[in-house]
Amino acid sequence: MRNFTITTNIIIVVFLFFAGQMKAQIIRNPTLEITSRACASDTFNSFEAEFVFEEGSINTSSNQFILELSDENGSFSNPEILFTSAIGAITTSPGIIDFSLPTTAAGDAYKIRIKSTETAFTSSGSKSFAAYYKIQNTPFTINNLNDTAVYCAGGSYLLTIDNPGTGENDSPLQYPSLTFRWYRETSPTTSVFVTDGASLAVSEPGTYFVETNYGPCSTPDSSSNKVTVSQASSGGASTDINSSLGNPYCSSLGETTLSTVSGGDSYQWFKDGNEIDGAITETYVTDQSGLYEVNVSLGTCSTSGSINLDANQFTSSIDVDEKPDVNLLPASGTLTITLIDTATNPEYEWYLNDVLIPGATSDSFDATQTGDYKAVIKQTVGCISSKEFLFAIQETFPDVENIPNLISPNGDGVNDTWVIPKEYISGTNADIVIISSQGKIVFQTNDYQNNWPDTELNLKDVNPVYYYIITTEGQKTKKGSITVIK
Repeated sequence: MRNFTITTNIIIVVFLFFAGQMKAQIIRNPTLEITSRACASDTFNSFEAEFVFEEGSINTSSNQFILELSDENGSFSNPEILFTSAIGAITTSPGIIDFSLPTTAAGDAYKIRIKSTETAFTSSGSKSFAAYYKIQNTPFTINNLNDTAVYCAGGSYLLTIDNPGTGENDSPLQYPSLTFRWYRETSPTTSVFVTDGASLAVSEPGTYFVETNYGPCSTPDSSSNKVTVSQASSGGASTDINSSLGNPYCSSLGETTLSTVSGGDSYQWFKDGNEIDGAITETYVTDQSGLYEVNVSLGTCSTSGSINLDANQFTSSIDVDEKPDVNLLPASGTLTITLIDTATNPEYEWYLNDVLIPGATSDSFDATQTGDYKAVIKQTVGCISSKEFLFAIQETFPDVENIPNLISPNGDGVNDTWVIPKEYISGTNADIVIISSQGKIVFQTNDYQNNWPDTELNLKDVNPVYYYIITTEGQKTKKGSITVIK
């Protein structure tokens, strides 16, 4: 963004030379001592004009001096009076007049001049100078304060000044006299002018912003937020998702608003891969951690984005498999689970089948029972927040009574593998053979771990049937069939 110097004071000097008689009046062109711009606002609007006159030519005891301002082009055809001195208030040269700019001042070629009433003399105009009254002098928003936007290849994206905008946004569109200038960043500290107007159709990727046009008085005090505009290809592109409270953020302070590019034809939000019902706008409000994604249709193309939102402000992990995966209880009968975290002054809770386990308050737990577990970490200082982990433990070799003739290896944790009585499993030296319906041996072991099928079956038939032969160490044989249902 360009840097400007804010003018805090100017001195205007107009020299008037009068002859002793009207006929012999001599008015020389005034000289002007002034900076190149006069920048006024509701917090500063005080300027000073100094002029020289021939004291003997004017009856100063009954005279008034008048300060006039030209139009923005330097014409005095319809001048505006900025100041009129009291009668006899200025009696000695040089005279000094304090004045303020009108709130309508907006141009680069203003002039001032001095007039007297006794006798009536008028100076020439001063040198031209820029003068602006900054009627709107605070930052404002564009694009509904969204800092990203996307357009389809061959199209464009329309950036507009918000009116009125959100919150305390002081939209400059409330002041009809104002004009605007759009810029595109070329570096973090430089930019190039694009065009004038209250809106901008962007067809070139880049970061854009707009300033109220106060000529050389323009400053960042009256400029917009920046918007990064990108082009999406016909096959889709990625975009950003922003969290209004940052990421990570403290969920105990309330909900955060996730926002993506604006101007899409349609939106759909997802959490942890699942579609969120009714989440079909460019924003989504939540206080839950998770992987959030959004798909945006832009008409002839689409875009998508994701954010891994952390609503806890601390990191944590667990050293067992979380649901839907299953952990097996080892032969020793004890599975030790450990939590790792960066929580401040943490507290720990462990649950089995939704029941709090008394006395389990450390960051590790020795599980000796099967079931559904939950581990909770609570941060109790600073950002009050928590994180929970869900996991399940099953017996490696459960005590089943009969050899099953049906399995459903669909990954739901129920009946996924062929689980047989303990008298035939690892340690019994029982020989297990499984044969396909075509007579091909697909599995054989004398150390069975209740783990068939240990790889994904290539099922060409609906509900195929396999055959098993179990031969014990004492040469007893069991035969039967296994139907696989997907």
